[in-house]
Amino acid sequence: MQLNEDNEPYADINITPMLDLTWVLLLIFIIMTTATVQGITVNLPKASTAPSLSKPKTKAVTITQDGTIYLDAYPVSLPELESLLTQYKAVNPDLPVVIKADALIQYQRVVDVLDLMAKLEISQLGLVTKKLVK
Repeated sequence: MQLNEDNEPYADINITPMLDLTWVLLLIFIIMTTATVQGITVNLPKASTAPSLSKPKTKAVTITQDGTIYLDAYPVSLPELESLLTQYKAVNPDLPVVIKADALIQYQRVVDVLDLMAKLEISQLGLVTKKLVK
């Protein structure tokens, strides 16, 4: 037991090393959780150029190889997609939307989503592709 100048035991505990450990663990947790959130993985078709279409508050519609439709990272049906995009368009009339579809899906699934965009009068629309490597 340690004693202070008056030969009495210390009344407090030095918690600085414990706080250092806490901050390090918190930092590791933050880095690991943000690194694991990547979205839905699809096999993108290739194009000769890939323009940058990312804008703030852009909604992403993803169609996976099995035909599942996602709005951002949440699976939705076509009627649900229409309802949600209608709500977003009411808030932001110039709502930008990007469509990210797997290269091997049925073309009709992409056409259905494009028809929905035309029905909702969404004019800021982009298709995500990979840059063709020569």
